[in-house]
Amino acid sequence: MLKIKSFLENVRAPRKDIPLNRQITETAGIILFGFALGVLQKWLDGTTANAFPVIIQQLDIRNYFGRLAIWILLATIISVYAKSPLRAAINTFFFFISMLAGYYLYCNYILGFLPKTYMMIWIAISFVTFFMAYICWYAKGEGIIAIFISSIIMGVLLAQAFNLNIIQGFYIYHFLEVLTWIIGVILLREN
Repeated sequence: MLKIKSFLENVRAPRKDIPLNRQITETAGIILFGFALGVLQKWLDGTTANAFPVIIQQLDIRNYFGRLAIWILLATIISVYAKSPLRAAINTFFFFISMLAGYYLYCNYILGFLPKTYMMIWIAISFVTFFMAYICWYAKGEGIIAIFISSIIMGVLLAQAFNLNIIQGFYIYHFLEVLTWIIGVILLREN
């Protein structure tokens, strides 16, 4: 066990000098941010498209927040800027749970329905994010492990932005997902 810990600390060493009250404050902020994004997403879903300004309609923000790329990027940002892999896992998990809480509370109390099956699926996925965030924290480290993890993240974001199928041809799925991929590349670039 000590060999694994030593190996991982060679990839990226956690910071242990962060006071507990600061860690709690950061997590509380992430929870509020997640809840607000959940409410925003469901509000966007529940509002007719022509109610938005033309620029919002053209960017198709409603559907952008309904796809995976933005959520992968946000989880990656929360993970890599955490002070330790455990903080990355905790903060990312609470982000997604609070986002789902905002989304489904809005769904239930404002729109008057609650899709329990979908909710349970997304809650299960949120539990998986705990472990994924722990691993993703090492993407900003050094060495082949960090490069491998960051390459996987950038590859997933690339697959969300572009169709690279030889038979169907090359095309962009969504402009905002290309922007998301570019932000991911900048975020995960080596120092």
